[in-house]
Amino acid sequence: MNKLQKIAKEDNKVLRALVIVPTIELCDQVSRSIISFGKHLDLRTVKVQGGTPKSIQLEKLSHGADIVVATPGRLQDFIRDKKINLSYINTIVLDEADTMLELGFLNEIKAILKECGKPRQIMMFSATISQNIKRLGKEFLREPAIVEVSDRRDVVDFIAHRAYKIDVKKKDALVLKLLEDLTMEQVLLFASSKVSANKIYEYLKSQNIRVAIIHGDIKRSVRAKALALLKSGQMQVLVATDIAARGIDIQELPWVINYELPEGTDDFTHRVGRTGRANHKGSVVSLLTIHDYNAFSKIEKDLRLNIKREIYEGFELEDRQPRQRQPMKKTLREKKGFIDYDKKRKFTYAAQKKKREASKSEQERRKKENAKKK
Repeated sequence: MNKLQKIAKEDNKVLRALVIVPTIELCDQVSRSIISFGKHLDLRTVKVQGGTPKSIQLEKLSHGADIVVATPGRLQDFIRDKKINLSYINTIVLDEADTMLELGFLNEIKAILKECGKPRQIMMFSATISQNIKRLGKEFLREPAIVEVSDRRDVVDFIAHRAYKIDVKKKDALVLKLLEDLTMEQVLLFASSKVSANKIYEYLKSQNIRVAIIHGDIKRSVRAKALALLKSGQMQVLVATDIAARGIDIQELPWVINYELPEGTDDFTHRVGRTGRANHKGSVVSLLTIHDYNAFSKIEKDLRLNIKREIYEGFELEDRQPRQRQPMKKTLREKKGFIDYDKKRKFTYAAQKKKREASKSEQERRKKENAKKK
């Protein structure tokens, strides 16, 4: 914005900067930030997004603008209809670039970039630098510089984590119990699919909890209203799918519940990053069924966390638990470092494997001998 201010002309506004975002919520959020930062600058910003009449956006564009914040689909509509000129753009931001790849926007991004001027600077932003980001960088950037203001471990420093082991059928009831016992207000509850999001939403609604829901099938106006109600404290719980994790900014949000675990560590980071923001403390509760243990262990390892798995009183486990490998006990010599414990463990496992293989071959030999006798 500082660079734009030096070249922007009040009487001849042309688009100089383009910010592409994956969701309508994020488009709203980024636009608000730009307008707030630039309130003393002579820069005009226009949103180009779905869920709003095209005529309103086109009218704003006709008055001239310096910056466009856009979702890929609506921007492509304007390009096809020749309603927007991107040829003067020399600064491009891809926000939440990894999410845009996951949502299948790669072809749209390629088509949009072809319309933009050269030379240009392209910047990609994300809370996590995944393989998707690196892949996108190789395709669109020349000799890129990677700037990290923090690693993903930092996002959890102000967050208190709890994990409760729970039977699959009791999960809904535990959510209700936690809301009551911990007097939770302003809760963002994450589900991994629209189906499960609808399910927990209907259950909480039936229990007279002030609850709203946002996911891809919910209209934009309804999603915006639900988010506003949670921010104002009029709504107790907002049920959301992962796509919402990237576009929600609630000041001092106290609680996040992982009703279901996300697919990977990056998504977990984005979820828990809704709380514990700007040095304010937050709390995250993760509900773990028998199917989640391994995935949660991987998340802990990636983020260098050690979260105690608890059983909430009154919700004792009945589902059959997976067998846990018993840790090998260290001798005093091993504890003092005289013996390499890892080498010993590898040697022990190798010996056990060799013993099993020998036993198996012996059984096969006996079978062959019995077959010959018969």
